[in-house]
Amino acid sequence: MANSLFRTKSIEQILADSNHPTHRLKKSLSVWDLTALGIGGIIGTGIFVLVGTAVVGDANRPGAGPGIILSFILSGVACALAALCYAEFAAMMPVAGSAYTYSYATLGEFLAWITGWNLILEYGVACVVVAIGWSGYFNNVLKTLGLHLPAWATHPPGVDGGLVNLPAAIIVLCVTAVLVRGMKESARATGLIVIIKLAVIVFFLAVGSSSVDPSNWVPFMPNGFQGVGAAAAIVFFAFIGFDAVSTTAEEANNPQKDLPIGIITSLGLCTVLYVLVSAVLTGMIPYRQIDIHAPVAEALRVAGFRWGAALVATGALAGITSVLFVMMIGQIRVFFAMSRDQLLGPWLSAVHPRFGTPHHATLLTGAGVAGMAAFVQIGEAADMTNIGTLFAFVLVCAAVLVLRKTKPDQHRPFRILFMPWIPLLGMAACLGLMAFLPTVTWIRFGVWSVIGTVVYFLYGKHHSRLAEKISG
Repeated sequence: MANSLFRTKSIEQILADSNHPTHRLKKSLSVWDLTALGIGGIIGTGIFVLVGTAVVGDANRPGAGPGIILSFILSGVACALAALCYAEFAAMMPVAGSAYTYSYATLGEFLAWITGWNLILEYGVACVVVAIGWSGYFNNVLKTLGLHLPAWATHPPGVDGGLVNLPAAIIVLCVTAVLVRGMKESARATGLIVIIKLAVIVFFLAVGSSSVDPSNWVPFMPNGFQGVGAAAAIVFFAFIGFDAVSTTAEEANNPQKDLPIGIITSLGLCTVLYVLVSAVLTGMIPYRQIDIHAPVAEALRVAGFRWGAALVATGALAGITSVLFVMMIGQIRVFFAMSRDQLLGPWLSAVHPRFGTPHHATLLTGAGVAGMAAFVQIGEAADMTNIGTLFAFVLVCAAVLVLRKTKPDQHRPFRILFMPWIPLLGMAACLGLMAFLPTVTWIRFGVWSVIGTVVYFLYGKHHSRLAEKISG
């Protein structure tokens, strides 16, 4: 039994399964598409929403103050180390599934299942959080235009007289419709949005930098390194978009070359922008005055740039839309990969005969996310996204080490330098960020993993494609 838990799929077997006519995804993504998806997934909620909470803090954790600059650097470095490991795998195994698939090839079926199970929660919660954030910004934009939606239609039950969060549900269903149509269409929409939000960020840096007062950066770390570390664990949410890029590997035109470029370029560019925005933001106004709901737009308003605040709010709406696109793509591709291996119902891995997309997985994801966004107040559960992602990053870093040992002669179009230090540092950095997450988040993570273990032993272990091949 123990050996069956650690059975692995060979790389050749994984590649063969991805080329099966019944489950083959349409190749349509260029290096620009992949980079745009990365930027689209990274820049959005983190820079327009989460940075406020990370700077000011809340009842559960201290804020970083101007030290948020260091928090973004810490999270960016941790992600960069993991991204190099992702790039080596993505070039070697350009298939859907990301960390789940990489774990299956190295660490065994059970750990692959636990990784995929946590990725399902990661992307699912992230999609709901982003949709609710989109709804909040959409309502703010309407208010600036003098329009007001009724309270019952903009909040979930039990919140400010709400019955349903209609804007959140509607944007999810719109994104779902585009995703069913095809990845190229989704990438084009994301690419257009990326251009808009990059222009908005450059505008904020240009306008905001003229109002920077260096005295606002003192004290730089009002709550010491504890505040910086706690904020780094929060803003880590802002970086997880690069993970979703690797889930689209199967749909890339030239994955061996383009995937590493797309992953590393998008992450590097976004880290620089995050550091610059956080420096300007905390320099414009005292950190305690930063609004936790719309920090960038409100900072411009406080500084006297009301028209700029409206422009940034509109750009934020576009930016959050692209994040929703990428997060839903990640969720759908993990569902698809696990279903193709028959660890989940095979119905989810059906591919649309015309569009070449996993339409069943897309429709299920869209319906589930829309329903939760409409009726659920997500609250602190958003921390689950970070711990699930960090766990997956740790396993991917470990998997690179394992595969270098077990298959040293395997062809690697992209190879990590300074082995084994890069993966070891990546594991240490991600585990370090996990240590800053609240205890309640660890409890939820443990409960979710236990539920996943039960599901695996009741269904996945007996129905998996690998189990069928071994028994046959």
